[in-house]
Amino acid sequence: MDSNRQKGIVLLLLTAVLWSLGGMLIKGVTWNGIAVAGMRSAIAACVILCFIGKPNFKFTLPRIGATISYAATVLLFVMATKMTTAANAILLQYTAPIYAALLGAWLLKERVYKKDIMCIVVIFCGMILFFVDGLKGGNIVGDLFALLSGVSFGVMSVFMRMEKDNDPMQSVFWGNILTFMITAPFMRELTFTMPNVVGILLLGIFQLGLSYVIYSKAIKHVTALEAVLIPIVEPLLNPIWVMLLQKEVPTLYAIIGGSIVLIGVTVRAISPKKKIIEAQVSVEG
Repeated sequence: MDSNRQKGIVLLLLTAVLWSLGGMLIKGVTWNGIAVAGMRSAIAACVILCFIGKPNFKFTLPRIGATISYAATVLLFVMATKMTTAANAILLQYTAPIYAALLGAWLLKERVYKKDIMCIVVIFCGMILFFVDGLKGGNIVGDLFALLSGVSFGVMSVFMRMEKDNDPMQSVFWGNILTFMITAPFMRELTFTMPNVVGILLLGIFQLGLSYVIYSKAIKHVTALEAVLIPIVEPLLNPIWVMLLQKEVPTLYAIIGGSIVLIGVTVRAISPKKKIIEAQVSVEG
């Protein structure tokens, strides 16, 4: 594995650790989902601004696409988390590799191989096992938002990959600004209790702001598919936080499913970037 790709994978795993705080923190803030998404993005934009120095007002087509799909991703996921079960929200969002694979092959000419397809299938089966006890009691609208957040997440990874030589962190900054602008009219009568303030600060600074600073650096060294497939270890970390904080032990299905996901992600991460030609499945645009 070349050093740049190795660096990208490590950054993606670190991103996943920060993302994994989302479900627990979002549920803990008592505001409505739109308000949580907007305030979280406002704080994240300030964090990202510290890294980029100043905004770039040159909007290329990939940057516009990344900005809009980013805003859709963070807004839809928060609303899904508020409206349906955490298990449903995470599982449906992580259908993203399917869309990233198809769109990446079309727009980026990043070929999809048999090993990629097998990894996606294996990992998704592991995710179903992992969440088998939580995949019930969902809300159909919340589930739809979660599914759409998976589409937008896959699209976002492709557009940010297209921006790899043009500072993709700018797209994330503008995506947060757009999210805040969309949600600002709904931020009324917010209760600033200590748990809400601490929760929203942690969400904005760490779970969204710093995580996407790291993700923006990682996207330069990995494919669009890897950018959504490797962070899929994120949901495996959620029960670890619950276990540490609430002494809640994962079920046998969760342990088996989590192990399958880890194996699938590991195989995809350590596989060489260049594959044998006969093993490839290309998607024609």
